[in-house]
Amino acid sequence: MSNPVLVEREGALETWILNRPELRNPISDHDVIDALVACAERVNRDREVRAVIVTGAGPAFSAGANLNQVRSEEVPFGGPLSYARDGYRHGIQRIPLALHGCEVPLIAAINGPAVGAGFDLALMCDVRIAAESATFAESFVRVGLIPGDGGAWLLPRAIGLARATELTLTGAAIDARTALDWGLVSRVVPADELLTTARSVADLIAANPPATVRMAKRLLREQDHQSLGSHLEMAAALQPLAQRSADHSEAVDAILAKRPPVFTGL
Repeated sequence: MSNPVLVEREGALETWILNRPELRNPISDHDVIDALVACAERVNRDREVRAVIVTGAGPAFSAGANLNQVRSEEVPFGGPLSYARDGYRHGIQRIPLALHGCEVPLIAAINGPAVGAGFDLALMCDVRIAAESATFAESFVRVGLIPGDGGAWLLPRAIGLARATELTLTGAAIDARTALDWGLVSRVVPADELLTTARSVADLIAANPPATVRMAKRLLREQDHQSLGSHLEMAAALQPLAQRSADHSEAVDAILAKRPPVFTGL
């Protein structure tokens, strides 16, 4: 069986490629879950990685679930439903926890359909850039399921409760231009420009002090369940760390000297 997630490294940038194109890159298989979680944990420890692009091999970003695998693990009627709960908790739900906790900025380069859990995978990323061929569907209800991987938490934060409710309860798909209009993605580009555009955004992120970028991402991640007062307290605790870093001094020195900065992560 092929490697479920290919990892390509170029300098401070990694690209994670979902690598089951013949199945439209499902993420419910255990080896895919393990691979994505391992990637997130690894880059958290690797201070040299400054940005990650997540994309799919072939024409699809991700179809979400492998329905054949889901059916084969179905709990029989009358069976212990607690096993199914544990299956989610120790299975696909590990992905949103790992990616939400990933310190490195994640850029979804959405090259085609992002369906169900595949849509939710895109929502787990910090920046979303779509090819013109991309489509999005929170399609769980159409197969008699609910979003079990965090979609009902992630989607309203991306596009607001009204639109998230419409997509979740209808299971309908939207195209890339609608996604842009709704603020779901930040850019829509021709398919042959998708990875180039994603890399240009990644390069802009990677050009900044890496420790500061990780702290800024943490502030953005925490704000959605903090009061303003709690958020300001967290910022007050993190800002002195940034101010005393060598990269902050280098940034100021470079501005005053009118030269490009050289950041080390220190």
